[in-house]
Amino acid sequence: MFQDNLSDTLKKLKITAVDRTEDSLEGCLDCLLQALAQNNMETSEKIQGSGILQLFASLLIPQSSCSAKIANIIAEVAKNEFMRIPCVDAGLISPLVQLLNSKDQEVLLQTGRALGNICYDSHEGRSAVDQAGGAQIVIDHLRSLCSITDPANEKLLTVFCGMLMNYSNENDSLQAQLINMGVIPTLVKLLGIHCQNAALTEMCLVAFGNLAELESSKEQFASTNIAEELVKLFKKQIEHDKREMIFEVLAPLAENDAIKLQLVEAGLVECLLEIVQQKVDSDKEDDIAELKTASDLMVLLLLGDESMQKLFEGGKGNVFQRVLSWIPSNNHQLQLAGALAIANFARNDGNCIHMVDNGIVEKLTDLLDRHVEDGNVTVQHAALSALRNLAIPVVNKAKMLSAGVTEAVLKFLKSEMPPVQFKLLGTLRMLIDAQEAAEQLGKNVKLVERLVEWCEAKDHAGVMGESNRLLSALIRHSKSKDVIKTIVQSGGIKHLVTMATSEHVIMQNEALVALALIAALELGTAEKDIESAKLVQILHKLLADERSAPEIKYNSMVLICALMGSESLHKEVQDLAFLDVVSKLRSHENKSVAQQASLTEQRLTVES
Repeated sequence: MFQDNLSDTLKKLKITAVDRTEDSLEGCLDCLLQALAQNNMETSEKIQGSGILQLFASLLIPQSSCSAKIANIIAEVAKNEFMRIPCVDAGLISPLVQLLNSKDQEVLLQTGRALGNICYDSHEGRSAVDQAGGAQIVIDHLRSLCSITDPANEKLLTVFCGMLMNYSNENDSLQAQLINMGVIPTLVKLLGIHCQNAALTEMCLVAFGNLAELESSKEQFASTNIAEELVKLFKKQIEHDKREMIFEVLAPLAENDAIKLQLVEAGLVECLLEIVQQKVDSDKEDDIAELKTASDLMVLLLLGDESMQKLFEGGKGNVFQRVLSWIPSNNHQLQLAGALAIANFARNDGNCIHMVDNGIVEKLTDLLDRHVEDGNVTVQHAALSALRNLAIPVVNKAKMLSAGVTEAVLKFLKSEMPPVQFKLLGTLRMLIDAQEAAEQLGKNVKLVERLVEWCEAKDHAGVMGESNRLLSALIRHSKSKDVIKTIVQSGGIKHLVTMATSEHVIMQNEALVALALIAALELGTAEKDIESAKLVQILHKLLADERSAPEIKYNSMVLICALMGSESLHKEVQDLAFLDVVSKLRSHENKSVAQQASLTEQRLTVES
């Protein structure tokens, strides 16, 4: 019965379409809508096969009373993926876009649905709407209808927002187009006016979530009151899913420093702290997820300099105090967020000094102690990051050493995780400016052996670089024979020689200064290793290379003079034509280099 009726209706439609008798046309359209309601997919296939779509293109005229029904049929048909390209091919897009200029609310509603469905996941649909200029007309409607709050109008606004989403979803260039058309301020205004309407609010949030991924959108968002609107909306939400949706918009927006500050000023932090307090002891999956999202977002807000300083409030702020209380908690996620937050607060000397004077170091070392055996790697990494940052101001170093930071950190020497190794090395390097500390650590055979091993970590350039720099720093700051002996015995010389050929001038220089100290203090012990590492040939290369920085040339010559105290190394220096290279440097534009060249030349001439 259904099939026969449908075929009859389609035949009848073709005839009435030609006659343009609107009454009988309307009857046929009603039959089609009924058939679609009963079995959308099958009816759509029939419609596609009958060639009716091309007819619709000619029937969609603004003055026809049937336009809304035809648009409704197209919207229903286009729910099927296989119908979207046929709709485009039948030439329906241009007449549908024309209908967007109608004053009739029902026509606008059905046309918005039809275009939205055709655009859903369809490149061809989007392209056609783009060419017909559909987006601009819809944005203009959103602007002019924005302030009207009756239910029918809100439904239309929701459809139009949905249409723009389907039109631009995951398509950067169309999203950029909407942004240039000024869609963002309009959507923010919509959200503010219609925050009571769940469907429209949700549509705005999805739109923000999509658009916020684009860098170019952040500037526009920052010039609206989005922060205030989102926080206001967030405070009203009780359901997890709704809050989740707002979080998904907040996270990408909060990457922008201006918006970070706006969110802090709008009171987001208080909301986040409250969530943490409510969820901290729950073992429900949703609550655990929300606790993580809230604490991660909190850490993100602290990445902006202004927002961070505002929340620090001289270390007296409620927020700072609450974050401190996360560190000793039993919740790994909170420990992690707490340590990361401290690392973020520790981004200027004033904050670092204040925190160290108020006992932060003990909190962090206690936290590390809880994670030595089978510890949580992310917590270890975060706590070490915080300690490393805190150790940057000179006045903090001695205080941190006496608070037992090196002992706490050295417990992680056995870690096999490169991120932990990297932070551990960085923290130690920051702490050993003092001669005493450098001497104590430099005589620690376990540490030195591990450093030499990590100097070969080819897969982890960061760990390798930091290990080399720490070896060199132990020698430079301790100036101790015992430290040098420990490093030579552990096989460290070859790494320092390799480091002298690094592409980073600062590392080259650190290596040359350490090697000069070795040559001055313990040449006998190091002689064989220096020979087999071919240091003399490397120095010749560095001096002959015009690209070497002045300080590299200077320190290479100082080192050559020091090496001549060894008979076998002296012979190597004589075998290479050092005099030619050095005498050229006497006229170097850098005074120190020129002076050192004269001294080195004298030394070479006297000793040859």
